[in-house]
Amino acid sequence: MSFLFEGWVIYLFVFLIVALVLYLYFKKINNVSAVVKEKINKAKEFGLYEPVSLHPVIDMNKCIGSGACIAVCPEQDILGWMKGKGATINASQCVGHGACFHSCPVEAITLVMGTEKRGVELPHVKPNYETNVSGIYIAGELGGMGLIKNAVEQGTLAIASITSNIPKNHNADYDLLIIGAGPAGIGASLAAKKNNLKFKTVEQDTLGGTVFTFPRAKIVMTSPMELPLYGNVKLVETSKTELLELWRDVLSKNQITISENEKVNSISKSKVIFDIETNKGKYSAATVLLAIGRRGTPRKLGVTGENYEKVAYRLLEPERIKEKKVLVVGGGDSAIESAMLLASEGNEVTLSYRKNNFSRIKPRNLERINNAIDNNELSVLFESNVKEITDTEVVIKKDGDENNLILENDLVYVFAGGELPNQFLQSIGIEVTKKFGEAVLKH
Repeated sequence: MSFLFEGWVIYLFVFLIVALVLYLYFKKINNVSAVVKEKINKAKEFGLYEPVSLHPVIDMNKCIGSGACIAVCPEQDILGWMKGKGATINASQCVGHGACFHSCPVEAITLVMGTEKRGVELPHVKPNYETNVSGIYIAGELGGMGLIKNAVEQGTLAIASITSNIPKNHNADYDLLIIGAGPAGIGASLAAKKNNLKFKTVEQDTLGGTVFTFPRAKIVMTSPMELPLYGNVKLVETSKTELLELWRDVLSKNQITISENEKVNSISKSKVIFDIETNKGKYSAATVLLAIGRRGTPRKLGVTGENYEKVAYRLLEPERIKEKKVLVVGGGDSAIESAMLLASEGNEVTLSYRKNNFSRIKPRNLERINNAIDNNELSVLFESNVKEITDTEVVIKKDGDENNLILENDLVYVFAGGELPNQFLQSIGIEVTKKFGEAVLKH
């Protein structure tokens, strides 16, 4: 009898321990879910919830809640843990590096372009990377593939296709003109050199393209990257500066020169070759590879110091930025939403806008920014323009003031609009179609 009683006590004790563990586990899930739900509501309030480009979609029937996707995402708060499974939070801030896709142990994540409600316009590209315009090819972000490794691979594969299709005995200046020196353009340039093509690579900004504008310190590489004429690049986590230095070194050793700050204004076809006009000159080429970004060209301020790494044109990591002195430039919805979001994280935010009042913004944003100004949550400088950016300060000229205003500064975010590539593509004759939630990368 005593033995049975002792056994019953043991079972009861084990039951209580299990019950306590389960209670703590579900309490943690509820607490984490509540935090994530609040973040989702905040993202919706600031217009960051609805994805605008490449983003992850989680299959809830497959998801086991391992949290691997959340742990590897360098942006933070793109994904969160809700009710024991993954959930998207700031989907519009995803830059498409694909770390979540590769980390999921049950292959529950698909990378998708657009949503059922919001389509994303993409050019039509054949499996060999050629567009509907014979002789013009597309690789990388413009075609929907923004992942660094995959963009490099696409640029390399596009060159293989181009090499076998270059018209024989053409009279053009070059076999190939590569437009863009981001990951796809760099991969293509190295592959073109390897295949002994006569080519020229132009970049409207600086080497690295979109990678150069990343406002975060670290870039996560989900798997080794194969660079032509170099080999396997085994980087897991690296700074954008280190990655750019690697690319510069590889290009230099192979005597490849990128023509930076050269923007293509027009491309026209003359018989079997293309005539290209840039802000620096005119060229002819038998084939053209477009390796440009699809987010458009950010409009620059054109001031001294704008090339500092602290200057960015997109807000990718609001949760990481705290107790900083931040200047936001612009007066549209993106500038105002970003300024308010940064202010809500405890940063000292100054908003500089060249006009004397906010116009053409959402009514809710106008109400919020006015409340923020009244409550001294941030400061706004109307009728002002940035004159210079230094490592620790910004110089601002305010209309009517004789002296410049000098502010201590850690970060500058510029939202001055941009030029989308669709009009350029259509002027060349390339067909652009809208994708509504179509998978770009799936298992």
